Amino acid sequence: MLHDNLILILVLLLGVTLLVMIGQKLRISYPIFLVIAGLLIGFIPGIPPLKIDPDIVFLLFLPPLLYEAAWFTSWKNFWEYKGAIFLMAVGLVFITSVAVAYFSVAFIPGFTLALGFLLGGIISPPDAVAAAAVLKGVKIPKMVSSLLEGESLVNDASSLIVFKFALATVVTGTFVLQDAAVNFVSVAGFGILIGIGIGGIFYAIHRWLPTTENIDTVLTLLTPYFMYIVAEHFKTSGVMAVVSGGLLLSSQSHIILTSNSRIKSVSVWSAVIFMLNGVVFILIGLALPDIVAGLGPEYPISVAIGYGIGITILALLVRFVWLFSTARITSFFNKKTRLRYQGMTWHSSIVIVYAGMRGVVSLAAALSIPVMIADQIPFPLRNLILFITFVVIFITLVIQGLTLPLVVKLLNIPEMKNKLSEKEQSIKIKLKLIDLSLDKLKTDYQYQCTHNELMINLKAELQHSLVEQKDTLQAYNKGDIDKHDLKAYHEIMVDLIKVQRKELHHLKSNKDYDDDIIRKEEWRLDLEELGITSSE
Repeated sequence: MLHDNLILILVLLLGVTLLVMIGQKLRISYPIFLVIAGLLIGFIPGIPPLKIDPDIVFLLFLPPLLYEAAWFTSWKNFWEYKGAIFLMAVGLVFITSVAVAYFSVAFIPGFTLALGFLLGGIISPPDAVAAAAVLKGVKIPKMVSSLLEGESLVNDASSLIVFKFALATVVTGTFVLQDAAVNFVSVAGFGILIGIGIGGIFYAIHRWLPTTENIDTVLTLLTPYFMYIVAEHFKTSGVMAVVSGGLLLSSQSHIILTSNSRIKSVSVWSAVIFMLNGVVFILIGLALPDIVAGLGPEYPISVAIGYGIGITILALLVRFVWLFSTARITSFFNKKTRLRYQGMTWHSSIVIVYAGMRGVVSLAAALSIPVMIADQIPFPLRNLILFITFVVIFITLVIQGLTLPLVVKLLNIPEMKNKLSEKEQSIKIKLKLIDLSLDKLKTDYQYQCTHNELMINLKAELQHSLVEQKDTLQAYNKGDIDKHDLKAYHEIMVDLIKVQRKELHHLKSNKDYDDDIIRKEEWRLDLEELGITSSE
């Protein structure tokens, strides 16, 4: 049994990797392509139906995905837009749940208000991974990406709390609004405290125990699981624990991790998250045949698809109305908010609305609905809820995902006024760092800079780099550098790096040079190329 399961896992991982390569060749974002591929594979005759354990999805996939998102979220941007993020991640989730609940009761036979809130809690949180993958390479304002990232960090927690309360209401038949409100605050609040507490423990381990880059990397992989499991054990929000703890440790990464640890951790996490995301999205597609089989004759597929389309349109309209209304109301009453969002155009708002794609959290929540209630009573309309959830995921992820880059292109989002380009920001930062280094040499190492030949050369290199960066920044300010020149410059630099890398490969056969030295030089070239390609 273990042997068979291991082979199945290896085949799945290999299949995901190959499919992502095909998707890149076809220029289709890998979440969309994997869902479609999983859907087609699932309907191949002879393929056994796939049953996904939601506990595995929540426990195995969710903690690292949330932790990675929190780690790379800008705390500065998160705090600056905290009001808008809270309105989207909490307020919008509740409003969407209410709208879906009453829509379901009105238009779907057999739906109760509790079942409607259950469905609303399932489909209300957008999937940040899908939006980030689809928008990769698409030029959007930083404000838009910051709002989408911040929303995705918090909305999973609020939606799962709505889902759990609605599920308890269906099972027990009782609901008290006051108790639910108090429980929501306590579940989220204690989850944050647990995340910060465990984050503090791992901070101490990284900071004061003799770790290596390998140990640091392993610790970063273990951290989100401890946060999630401990929080869930005490019946609080594991999602909020992982998010809060991830934000805390990320803000202290320059203290607790060495440069080698940061480089290795980023490399390992990049591969791990890529595989987890790939498996998750192909599982979404593979799950459909089993969901369709359980739909039953009482709800024809065409009718169930209609329900899913209606709820998808409703969720999109609610997101549109909520975003535009709250933005204008808060800006009207608060001058600081109005100044903060002055670069937020209607083009940007449309992108935020359209980027509300659903994904793995919605599917896992739907699959976690029990088959039976107490005394062997079947859970009402479980299969229909599962099918509607998949329709919402498919429409928002595949259809919206495929057309989102086109929408961004057609909108032609204007650049924010008085905002430096990324290249200009990079140059100004380098100037500050070089100035700081020269001041440090002048005040603390003046003797060495006049008597140590190596230090003399270092000071000369810094001064030369300072002049070079100032000249480049001045050229940007005058408009002497256009996009075509910059692109040509980057292409030549990458070509030079390729020549150097090829020469290093030849030097490996030369006995005069150690492989360790050559590998370090290859790593240096990799970092240089990364700096060039990321600036594009």
